[in-house]
Amino acid sequence: MTELPKYFTPREVAAHNTADDLWVSFLGKVCDLTPLMKQYKGDALLLPIIECAGKDISCWFDPETKDVLRYIHPLTNCVSYYTPRGRFVHIPPTGPCSDWASVHGRPWWRDELYKVGLLSVKTRWIRVINTLTSQEQHLEVCSEETLAQILQRYLHCNSHACSYTWKHDGASLDMSRTLTENNIPNDDHQLEQLRLDHSLFTPAILLHFNDDLTEG
Repeated sequence: MTELPKYFTPREVAAHNTADDLWVSFLGKVCDLTPLMKQYKGDALLLPIIECAGKDISCWFDPETKDVLRYIHPLTNCVSYYTPRGRFVHIPPTGPCSDWASVHGRPWWRDELYKVGLLSVKTRWIRVINTLTSQEQHLEVCSEETLAQILQRYLHCNSHACSYTWKHDGASLDMSRTLTENNIPNDDHQLEQLRLDHSLFTPAILLHFNDDLTEG
């Protein structure tokens, strides 16, 4: 069975915003650059990356080539990388430089070893209500996630979440499908048009206890 990709919300990426724990997103993927920070610790070329820790840096890249943007340098008339925030790790200098090591392997933005998952195109808020205890949790989830993946997010709230049947509007949910595929539509656009508060119309998923704590 093919393993499903792991999705992250922009809020989750933003939580990793220090040099000791640094994530960025770009062109739809999420990368953990903490190992890069350790490898080049103290190098000034890390500064542009550190300044954007936890943020989306898609504007640095050409979506077609997946490479850093380029331009014609006005002084040399040569094609150079466009780095308005300053040159960063694995970007060569614009001119001859004695301390530049041209052989460094695959640049970090092309190295899949740093990739930890994908950035959600659209996140959603849901309410998960435990009908046994009446406890309610608000979760921000990725629209691309299946209910089984959403369950994994909910486990920190209830370690026995697998022992419940998940329902919406009285119908049992297919845990291998997404919210939309389970007929739980995303009404954000309509609510925005009507200028209604999204929090008042957050869809609810009801958890019904199966009287079985063998799963946890």
